[in-house]
Amino acid sequence: MTRRIAILNNQPGNRSGALAAAFRRRGCEVSTQPLAAIVFDTQRPSGLFFPGFGDDLPDAVLVRSVGAGTFEAVTRRLGVLHALRKLSVPVWNSAQAIERCVDKSMTTFLLKRAGLATPPTFAVEGLAAAQEIAAIELENTPLVLKPLFGSQGRGIRLVRTLTDLPPPEEVDDTYYLQHYIPRSGPPFCDYRIFVCAGRVVDMMIRRGDDWITNIQKGAVPEMVPPDMRQRLGEMALAAAAAVEADFAGIDILPAADGSLQVVEVNSMPAWSGLQTVAQADIADTIAEEMMRFLDERARFASLSLMAETSSKKASVVS
Repeated sequence: MTRRIAILNNQPGNRSGALAAAFRRRGCEVSTQPLAAIVFDTQRPSGLFFPGFGDDLPDAVLVRSVGAGTFEAVTRRLGVLHALRKLSVPVWNSAQAIERCVDKSMTTFLLKRAGLATPPTFAVEGLAAAQEIAAIELENTPLVLKPLFGSQGRGIRLVRTLTDLPPPEEVDDTYYLQHYIPRSGPPFCDYRIFVCAGRVVDMMIRRGDDWITNIQKGAVPEMVPPDMRQRLGEMALAAAAAVEADFAGIDILPAADGSLQVVEVNSMPAWSGLQTVAQADIADTIAEEMMRFLDERARFASLSLMAETSSKKASVVS
């Protein structure tokens, strides 16, 4: 049976193309489209309409991006992912995992609950509340202010004094503040670990002159030394499990005191930089793991059906 895979991406590029090619090599039909194109349509048998699928649904969905939009638009798109899960269509990553990772305050909450090392963090509404926290915390450490919803290092700033806190309109009146983790540098570095289906795919060091060590900010990818890989991998797998992500990019900071701190879990990670130093073909690995998942799911369904049929026959005989 030919499987039909939908890749949801607002701006298809090389990575989505590589994913589509990897699925096609495995005999799949692939459709790449924005999540915004999927329609709630209660006249359809499933209640959803996927362009290009008619009244059918894909066998599995892989989410590369949700896309920018109003609160209402993004809520509707996430609703589509929730509906697919309700319809028993596997979605990587699920709406729940995406929601947990997009909201940095929830990510940090779950990381801490899972017992992972992560910087002390505060998320509040209103400048007065942020100033109250900063007045106490700044006596001991600088703070890092991040957009609650953001990626690729955009909008991050260092807060050393109360006057460094921006006005409410610049942060949508929501302040996400973390203790600054002292690191050796410049050059500064951190680690990005890519995990999928409960295993480590590959990892890299990101090294740059700026303390914000994102590839988009000019950091350079390097291979991780063998003696660091197990420790980083274990932390990354635990972080992905904490948010229940099927695949993720986990960012870990090496503190000057030798400790490692998990600072972010990205449920829609890019991997252009990582692929330049990775030994694994990341797109191919994602496709392979999803196909393995679908095979195991089909096998379990078949065994369950056989057991049910056997039980009914035994009941008739008795």
